[in-house]
Amino acid sequence: MLWPLFPKGAYMLQPRFIIQPSLNSATDAHAAKDLQRIQRYRKWTLRVGVVLLLALVCFTRAGFDRNSVWHHAIQVIGMMAIMVCIVGRGWCSLYIGGRKKTELVTSGPYSMCRNPLYVFSFIGAFGAGAQTGSIAIGLVSAVLCWAVFRHVVLREEAMLAERFGRAFKRYVNTVPRFRPTWFRWRDEKEILCRPALFLATTRDAMWFWIAIPVLEGVKILQDHGWLTPVFWLP
Repeated sequence: MLWPLFPKGAYMLQPRFIIQPSLNSATDAHAAKDLQRIQRYRKWTLRVGVVLLLALVCFTRAGFDRNSVWHHAIQVIGMMAIMVCIVGRGWCSLYIGGRKKTELVTSGPYSMCRNPLYVFSFIGAFGAGAQTGSIAIGLVSAVLCWAVFRHVVLREEAMLAERFGRAFKRYVNTVPRFRPTWFRWRDEKEILCRPALFLATTRDAMWFWIAIPVLEGVKILQDHGWLTPVFWLP
């Protein structure tokens, strides 16, 4: 079991409550198709976001000298952020894996915010952008990731609202979309873990490491004059 860091007395262990819709097979099939449509939309928006980020870093250069302590420190901070992203997304998958279509998950990380998987993706995007040696580019990457996924989240929420009705409305009224509220933490006595889904989610998050060789390649192209930076950011 994973234990969060909270002040003494803030941790609450509660029994598992499963909120399931009473739906027939036709409605289940319709919900499955909606989820597949959202997943396809998410993949395309992610690709667009990656292209926009790559275009940004190709014509932007970190303000710090590449051999300076600050430059390397920012890169290390970015690597730590990517590690947090990978571990965090794996942690979330322990709760949501295989249950998204059948249950409204409101425990564990989902008791603090409604979309913790995306929050950890924002952290990973910051870490990827920070591999340029610029904090500003890291922050811009995180904001761009938020802008891209916000539309996906709105679609997912519309599907959940239709599927879970009042239960989801109560969840929306008490738990923020992205901002974690630590004091709302509650856990389950036990969770059903699906290793294949856990490994798939963790493997997908590993792609953030690709930013390191790719951005190093961009730096080499800039040093040789094949790419001309337009902006210098701290």
